[in-house]
Amino acid sequence: MEIKTSYDLNSQIYQDALQIRKEVFVEEQGVDMALEIEGEQGPRHYTGYVNGQAVVTARAKVEADGAWHLQRVATKKAYRGQGLAKKLLLAIEADARASQVPYLTLGAQDQAQEFYLKLGYHVVGEGF
Repeated sequence: MEIKTSYDLNSQIYQDALQIRKEVFVEEQGVDMALEIEGEQGPRHYTGYVNGQAVVTARAKVEADGAWHLQRVATKKAYRGQGLAKKLLLAIEADARASQVPYLTLGAQDQAQEFYLKLGYHVVGEGF
């Protein structure tokens, strides 16, 4: 898998990320599009490509204390269960270490908790 990143909302990388999120969050889960694109300016958008096709995405938002807040992790339905989101998150973690980010946080839907727990994340706070 090839992973590309961009801060530019006009880039193909961002457009590919947004398309994945529309499919997963808006079409599959019924999230309102206005809510889905909230806070787009600023975060670093990551998109993973398999054979040139965008299949997995996430974004990393820098918090006031320098931590990265991971958001909008999504994989196209046909590519789930292949470890692509794990590879993407490991790449983000490597970027964070290289950038000396103090720690990572993320907000995960309750049904995704097990995935993140297996990667070493911990549950803190209320579920959603």
